[in-house]
Amino acid sequence: MADILPTAIDMDEVRARWGGFAWTEENSAKAKTVVGRYPPGRQHSAIIPLLDLAQRQVGAETQTQGWLPVPVIEYVAAYLDMPYIRAYEVATFYTMFNLRPVGRYHLQVCGTTPCMLRGSDDVFAACKAKGLSKGQTSADGLFTLNEVECLGACANAPMVQINDDNYEDLTFETMTALLEALARGETPKPGPQGVDRRTSDPEGGPTTLKEMVHENHDYREKAE
Repeated sequence: MADILPTAIDMDEVRARWGGFAWTEENSAKAKTVVGRYPPGRQHSAIIPLLDLAQRQVGAETQTQGWLPVPVIEYVAAYLDMPYIRAYEVATFYTMFNLRPVGRYHLQVCGTTPCMLRGSDDVFAACKAKGLSKGQTSADGLFTLNEVECLGACANAPMVQINDDNYEDLTFETMTALLEALARGETPKPGPQGVDRRTSDPEGGPTTLKEMVHENHDYREKAE
């Protein structure tokens, strides 16, 4: 379940800030493209990608990962000609949507069994050592920390999703280095951290079909 709504006192400020929300010119074109993917009369099926688009627009305006104020959800629902409550049900069901402000970097640390067995407690300890608490945003507005369920990178556990990127094979030291790099305004390379592997290859590199792996790696490098 996504985070709870702001309090009633906060809602006045939220409506004052976001009551006039509308697509930017660029996002208006994207929204039309998304809705056009569905047959006539089935535009409600676009609710998830449009909520995501709206959250990203809020993020661009606030220099954060983005969230969905109630007026923004209302705007998307009206855009799709659907009841607000149906849009709200979607926003509260999927944890990809934030219902309260988050920091510039949203740290979603997996605490499910594979990550726990491989050291997710050390990842949380690194966050705590930097003054971060679960469910809270740091005083400087940079980091929001949350514990989440499986993010599908079990072979490279433990891991954290930071905004749209996954960082894997973490230790106390590598998680600390990630936080320090982000605080300096750097963009660490996603994927495994501090180990000799590419994506989900075995540590130390592949043990079989080595020539095929190297050929594919060379092809990708040329394509990039």
